[in-house]
Amino acid sequence: MKLVRYGEAGTEKPGLIDGTGQLRDLSAHIADLDAAAYESGTLERLKQIDPASLPAVEGSPRLGAPISRTGHFIAIGLNYADHAKESGLPIPAEPVVFSKAPSSLNGPNDDIVYPMGASKLDWEVELAFIISKKVWQVSEANALGHVAGYTVCNDVSERAWQIDGTGQWIKGKSAPTFGPLGPVLVTSDEIADPQNLDMFLDVNGERRQTGNTSTMIFSVKTLIAYLSTIMMLEPGDVVTTGTPPGVGMGMKPQQFLTPGDDIRLGIAGIGEQTQKVVAE
Repeated sequence: MKLVRYGEAGTEKPGLIDGTGQLRDLSAHIADLDAAAYESGTLERLKQIDPASLPAVEGSPRLGAPISRTGHFIAIGLNYADHAKESGLPIPAEPVVFSKAPSSLNGPNDDIVYPMGASKLDWEVELAFIISKKVWQVSEANALGHVAGYTVCNDVSERAWQIDGTGQWIKGKSAPTFGPLGPVLVTSDEIADPQNLDMFLDVNGERRQTGNTSTMIFSVKTLIAYLSTIMMLEPGDVVTTGTPPGVGMGMKPQQFLTPGDDIRLGIAGIGEQTQKVVAE
């Protein structure tokens, strides 16, 4: 299934995209795509629904993030060797784990707000996934069975807040609108191999990032197994898995986003996002 939330911000409805690309309304079967909706039992129930029986949604409504609220928005840093190199940092021996504030969650095509006090706003195309059941100390062999599905994340980053001064990555990753997610959540049964997905990001029509999840240092199953040794993952938790090279911080000279810039990014088999940067 390809699951979406559609409508104006704050009043989104649950929906799915059928095999013809038609948006259909799921409201008669579920109130929203929240943490409970992504529990494995609920997903199995939704998969039994004939999409043709659902009302078609006319037009092209706004899409929200494919989950209404995440309990934990976990992020992985430096998970592509060539991105670590461009950042001037060693390849990590174990996953670099940090968080984004849940309040940074944003629709895939909504504006990115350039906050007051920012000076080094950057982009990062990433594969993200949503957890479907509690995970504690799971093996790699069983890890992927805990994934509801996959989506696209732009891990928007304010590098001055993240790195300059005392640093602390969560500071540079958590402002409102810094977590565009979507456009859809593709359930895990439709992604044959999460480690073979092409990805890209353009700024103002110029290609900045090109990559494939095959070059991750730590695969999705490795990340789940690792995270489950240090925390309990729960249904609805979002994990975004790192970015390939081509971020503004790694360019020579460095280049960062400014109000008026347009961003387009996507992952094969999942979909694309487009955003405009606007001043606060």
